[in-house]
Amino acid sequence: MSNTDRGHLLTEQANPASEALDQLPTLELVELFAAEDRRPQEAVAAAATDLARAVDAIAERLRRGGRLFYLGAGTSGRLGVLDAAECPPTFCSDPNLVQGVLAGGAAALLRSSEGLEDLHDAGRDDLQARGFGAADALVGIAAGGTTPYVLGGLGHARSLGALAVAMACVPASQAPMPCDIDIRLLTGPELLTGSTRLKAGTATKMALNILSTGVMVRLGKVHGNRMVDVAVTNTKLEDRALRILRDLAGVSRADGGALLQQAGGSVKLALLMAAAGLPAEAAAAGLQAAGGDLRQALTAAGAQLQGPQ
Repeated sequence: MSNTDRGHLLTEQANPASEALDQLPTLELVELFAAEDRRPQEAVAAAATDLARAVDAIAERLRRGGRLFYLGAGTSGRLGVLDAAECPPTFCSDPNLVQGVLAGGAAALLRSSEGLEDLHDAGRDDLQARGFGAADALVGIAAGGTTPYVLGGLGHARSLGALAVAMACVPASQAPMPCDIDIRLLTGPELLTGSTRLKAGTATKMALNILSTGVMVRLGKVHGNRMVDVAVTNTKLEDRALRILRDLAGVSRADGGALLQQAGGSVKLALLMAAAGLPAEAAAAGLQAAGGDLRQALTAAGAQLQGPQ
């Protein structure tokens, strides 16, 4: 175990605003946290250019058959797993398309195993176990930018020619990371010194939301601002699907239910069927020819949706 002093890192510094945190009246404590939690929004906005570069680069990898991996330890790793887990129900994506790799595996989701983050080769080994290759993209997440597990994974990705994206909450000058795209979310010292599950974690969650949603938008899994690739797997999602059909194609709930059944629960397919007047088989062929992009399939069929375009 290294005894390197990390006190210079932005995420490890003490925040003057909370020097008397344990003595504050509860309302003042809550108000202080609420005020500080504006910083993650500012940090994400400041990183917009690098986030946009990452979205486009990752989407290009996925278009060519690659996959997206999030790699991290502790809070950073858990946030990556969370974002990956939410992609299939939101975008009907293959569970293997976006994967979260956490130091310590599934057990570390519920029980802290932060000691594993010190194993430099473990990041590489965990990626290799998933079949990570040159066609894939890696987002290595480390709030302080020094996690050996993440640095080892990023170095491995670069050695293969895969896309390596680093995400940290300290300046690159404090903790350089091997990468092709460097996303720095500078949220400043935490109110509870060193507790990066706070502002750093919030900024990371926001950035991952943008990355995965932006990538899926670029892959044609969104039409306008509707999640037209949503999987109808429960009552809530069925209601959402029926409202999408109503709003975009002018289909009543009763007709929408029948249309969804014919489309095998695919909202995107049902929309194309409704707009182009096509049977399910022909609409499916049209979507496949358009690479799953509803907008392109509509254009090819000479059709358009009635609702917001």
